Amino acid sequence: MSKLIDHQDLLILKNISHIYNQDLQKIKVLKNVNIRVSKGEIISLIGPSGTGKSTLLNIAGLLEKPTLGTIIFSGHDCTKLSEDNKTRLRGSEIGFIFQSHRLFQEFSAIENVMLPQLIMGRSKSEASKKSKDLLTVLGLKHRLEFRPAKLSGGEAQRVAIARALANSPSLILADEPTGNLDAIAAYNVFEILYKLVKSLDISCIFATHNNDLAKLMDRKIVLKKGSVYNDKSYK
Repeated sequence: MSKLIDHQDLLILKNISHIYNQDLQKIKVLKNVNIRVSKGEIISLIGPSGTGKSTLLNIAGLLEKPTLGTIIFSGHDCTKLSEDNKTRLRGSEIGFIFQSHRLFQEFSAIENVMLPQLIMGRSKSEASKKSKDLLTVLGLKHRLEFRPAKLSGGEAQRVAIARALANSPSLILADEPTGNLDAIAAYNVFEILYKLVKSLDISCIFATHNNDLAKLMDRKIVLKKGSVYNDKSYK
């Protein structure tokens, strides 16, 4: 990858448009979206259901290829990367957290956090130590061997946060991670993630319907009918 820029922008989504072909119809989900995410910044992404938030996060995380536009990550144009290179970049630089924690039910909390590390080639002993350290920081030292069915919703999401951080990513993409939690658990999960993002100097896009949480973040992006509003960062 050739380097295009050298400044504090970790992620740039430039002129992103995305069209789905459905039942012989073209559905334009995103329309010329431009977003910059700085290092160490946590941004809220808000908007009604069906407005394209998940699609935008999938594109930012190199899970989907946009119909038009450019994705620049750490100064490199990722738009034309091979699938193998995208997979490697996701594994090492991007962590994902979903509304449903998506933990493997047959594995314990510590095993769920070890998995992405083992996939990236870390030894079992190293992965175990890193997982235990992360879960301890997240207040789950007493839950290491518990399977997801034995965890509360908030605990399961904290395991999901640990898993997202397991490979020391530069960027966290969180898709409604507090959507299934009550107000207290939602705030607790957000507070933990916010402190970790700041202490580790990583970046985060946090999609949410919760305006109270959105106000606590560094900046708010509103996605409405596929277009971005209230984002002053792109020029």
